[in-house]
Amino acid sequence: MEKIKARQLLSITLTLFAVFFGAGNMIFPPAMGQQAGENYIQALAGFILTDAGIALLGMIAVVLVGTEVSDLGELVSRRFAVFLSVCIYLLIGPLFALPRTGSVSFELAVRPYLSESNVWWVSLLVTAVFFWLTYYLSGNPKKVVNVIGKYLTPILLICIVLIFLACVFMEKSPNSSVQYGSVGVPQGVYKEIPFFQGMIEGYYALDGPAGLVFAIIIINAVRGHQVKTKRNIIKYTLICGAGAALILSVVYYMLTYVGAVTRTPFSNGGSLLHAVTSDLLGPAGGIILGVAVLFACMTTSIGLTTSFADYFHELFPNVSYKKITAIVCVFSFVISNIGLDMLVKVSLPVLMMFYPVTVVLVILSFFKKWIGSKRMAYVLGMLFAFCVAFVDGMQSAGISLGVVTEICNKLPFYDLRLGWIIPAAVGALLGLLPVWKYNRK
Repeated sequence: MEKIKARQLLSITLTLFAVFFGAGNMIFPPAMGQQAGENYIQALAGFILTDAGIALLGMIAVVLVGTEVSDLGELVSRRFAVFLSVCIYLLIGPLFALPRTGSVSFELAVRPYLSESNVWWVSLLVTAVFFWLTYYLSGNPKKVVNVIGKYLTPILLICIVLIFLACVFMEKSPNSSVQYGSVGVPQGVYKEIPFFQGMIEGYYALDGPAGLVFAIIIINAVRGHQVKTKRNIIKYTLICGAGAALILSVVYYMLTYVGAVTRTPFSNGGSLLHAVTSDLLGPAGGIILGVAVLFACMTTSIGLTTSFADYFHELFPNVSYKKITAIVCVFSFVISNIGLDMLVKVSLPVLMMFYPVTVVLVILSFFKKWIGSKRMAYVLGMLFAFCVAFVDGMQSAGISLGVVTEICNKLPFYDLRLGWIIPAAVGALLGLLPVWKYNRK
């Protein structure tokens, strides 16, 4: 009988949580909570939907059609499968998510203790050590998965819970440099559309695309316990994925609450977290936060690096796994030193363009039984979504496309950053019409 013990399922679930929970997951919820104020629950719901929600849907979609993200892409064509996989791996790898793990580790754990004159060279040193450790630990990914699930994840969760409990129960001094109180007044767009703005914040964490990639971690772990049948693999993937999403949601609540009750304004969630923990727990607070950040970023960095190297080694078998790992770590080290604020600023327009396309493919994959070989339903659905998302992404970067932007502004839900939904649905329906040639890839 193919059955996995509860203790083993918990280990897989914690491993998956740790791989997901990285740099962005640590810094975006507190900043969102402070901006959302009394509307922090609505904002948090939107954040969870586009972060843990899409990640879970992505994992389920992958296991339903195969075992990895390329199987999802092959619903369109083999060439598109390679293109989609490369884009996702670059996005969650050396271009955005992976460098961010190094920069956030430095910004939260080290920079607060430095004078401005020492920032540059210490950043180089810290990120160099960080990515060297990533390279070293990625050399034995199977062992790393066990270490993450059994040891690093519990330590990470304990650190975050300590920060939350200190914020809730410890007495706050009126003379403190950080002012606390009841939940504040919503600011900016959080006054009118907290849920939808929370959805945009969820894009930043990059867990949506990562879910497509990390599905293979669960599948391999489940198969490692002698589970072979498709039905049981899907069942245990759903259980572990839902468990990881639930843990993520609880942790997001704690971090968002910390931001919501903090009155003193901060430029980003990292600065807020460091100030709060240092104020409430003294010097020990900075150490606790540093440990939490280090483990959060390191586990994600290892997961991203091993996934990236595994895929590109399959794509280019003549290039060794170790060489690819070294290249991606060196590249990420260089990019990480352009600064956290710049990474966030550059990534938003790209994410605004890419996320809708991914979501459309994932959702349509659940209708594979009815779509059958009519691949134009996928093609046109994603194409129409991308056209609108591209305009939205350019607009978020401050670039107007003239009359095209004006037309898109008239689309339903465009002001909520969801103008791509109806065009995607129209495109998918057009793709079902009996005017296309099918079964050609």
